[in-house]
Amino acid sequence: MAAAPLAQSEHFALHGIAWPWPPEAETLPRGPGPWLGLVVSRRGARRAVTRNLIKRQARAVAALHPPPPGAWVLRLKRGWPTSEFPSAASRALRRAVRAELMWLLRDRLPQRLAGLKETDR
Repeated sequence: MAAAPLAQSEHFALHGIAWPWPPEAETLPRGPGPWLGLVVSRRGARRAVTRNLIKRQARAVAALHPPPPGAWVLRLKRGWPTSEFPSAASRALRRAVRAELMWLLRDRLPQRLAGLKETDR
């Protein structure tokens, strides 16, 4: 990603742009609500089971705490250590992924967007 992430955590980076609200009919061809793209590479999660777990958790957290309408890309920056999580899809890994995504989407992204709105004034 060429642009700097809007919000990031230890393992994830969130890139994107919020659309103006209310949307204007001629601005962009898009549907209502946010678009979410997920980039989970083999470099960050070797096993397909782990990559699928991360993507499922990201979709679930985004459904609970959706970002504002816009185009968003959630990228896995680095994987979890296999010494701490030897199983490809353990409950502990699921909880760790979900907790970090909750913090990123529920807490950190709104703070960053509020800070950007204040600097635009």
